[in-house]
Amino acid sequence: MKKIGLIGGTGPESTLVYYKELNGRLNKAVGGKAFPEIGIESLDLFKALDLVSKEKYDELAAYIGERIANLEKGGAQIIALTAATMHVVFDKLKPGVHVPFISIPEAAAEKAVSKGYKKVGLLGTIFTMEKDYLSKAFAARGIEVFIPSKEDRLVVHDRIANELEYGIVKEESQAELISVIQKMKMEQGIEAVILGCTELPLALNENNCPVDCLDIMEIHIQKLVEFGKL
Repeated sequence: MKKIGLIGGTGPESTLVYYKELNGRLNKAVGGKAFPEIGIESLDLFKALDLVSKEKYDELAAYIGERIANLEKGGAQIIALTAATMHVVFDKLKPGVHVPFISIPEAAAEKAVSKGYKKVGLLGTIFTMEKDYLSKAFAARGIEVFIPSKEDRLVVHDRIANELEYGIVKEESQAELISVIQKMKMEQGIEAVILGCTELPLALNENNCPVDCLDIMEIHIQKLVEFGKL
């Protein structure tokens, strides 16, 4: 198995899921005879989000880039960012990464193509919904991406930032998120929704969504498993 390097901490809850799932799935893939080596560089969530909100992308890239270099020095053979929002600087970082750098948007868009989707909704942080660093991978494959209304975007962002990032899942917040998706299904005709924040699966899944879910964390983890077991 290859050693996996993760840029985590944005937020901690999803980083824990990555660590647990990669260990479990790769162990199973080799018949229970080994666990993968995993290096984690945990960012300060508040510092990272402040740089995003102020659009200080060069500073954010430098901050993450230093941590990626640490992972490479530690022997990481595959590297991934465990948060969709941090992919706002993925293209800035990629030239400086010397091992496979596995993209959440690319992996998720490939999955959407395999499912035959033509119209999808996107939920995530306000930055993920309003910028194109996630949706452009879908658009490049001919898939239309719709986002909620301004009012609904603020609701989704707030529930992520003030609840899900801390592992808090409230039934009333789940109901709000489901309502946003239902509205997009009725108004835009979406066939699936991109859970464009790695904390959203704490609240949303195939059992409670009114359309199919493209769980970016699940898709990304599986892609890392495929690379890691080679």
